[in-house]
Amino acid sequence: MQSDVKEPGRSQALYVTEEVRSYVLKRKRDFRVSTSCGGAILLPISIKPPKATDLQIPVGDYTIYVSKHQAHYIDSIHREMIPIFYEDI
Repeated sequence: MQSDVKEPGRSQALYVTEEVRSYVLKRKRDFRVSTSCGGAILLPISIKPPKATDLQIPVGDYTIYVSKHQAHYIDSIHREMIPIFYEDI
């Protein structure tokens, strides 16, 4: 399982930045990192439902699902993945 916290001195393949963690907790819903024409994008699962093959990263009581295809290319889930029309952090 992945972690939503990057711990110093510990190598992790994928982590969630504090900005995105706050974003998820404020919105009280699950999200998914998936593929778009502009690269990785973070969307609510009501728009982009998770797949059985997705990685799951817990963020408080919520989950960020990460497409197995995107997981190969990213090492963090960060603010730039939030679409501008959702970005009111």
